[in-house]
Amino acid sequence: MTQQTTARGTNPVLAGARDAAPEYAVRFAGALLAMAVAAVHVADQGGVTVLTDPAWMGWGFRLIEVGGVLTALILLLPRSAWFWPAWLGWAAGALLGAGPFLAYVTSRTVGVPGDRADVGNWGYWVGTVSLLIEAALVMLSVSMLLAVRQRR
Repeated sequence: MTQQTTARGTNPVLAGARDAAPEYAVRFAGALLAMAVAAVHVADQGGVTVLTDPAWMGWGFRLIEVGGVLTALILLLPRSAWFWPAWLGWAAGALLGAGPFLAYVTSRTVGVPGDRADVGNWGYWVGTVSLLIEAALVMLSVSMLLAVRQRR
């Protein structure tokens, strides 16, 4: 592996390019997980035009779906276009993963208003996929938040 150096050491342009690729790959992975959270909730409702019953839960699904798309966009925008701090996309990812995860666990343990039928229904495969995706998004987001904090 060749390394271009200047009189002072490593070429800062090449070092910056090497650092940007892994960072973008991690942000891309986070964006994919955010879109997967949105896609799972669209599939769970039965499509984009369907609203889950009870209505408050259907609108909660819509909020998760829009939040997934917005989180992915925040993570994918290049740094030069950022109008917000670097940690905002990762904070949104942590909330996007933790909120539905906790809501699903609540709906399966004690139940939620208007939907007591799902208590104990842990065998629902879409819910299991959702839990795995949301847990991965939370783990990635929290680790990146800690990394951003450590850089400061």
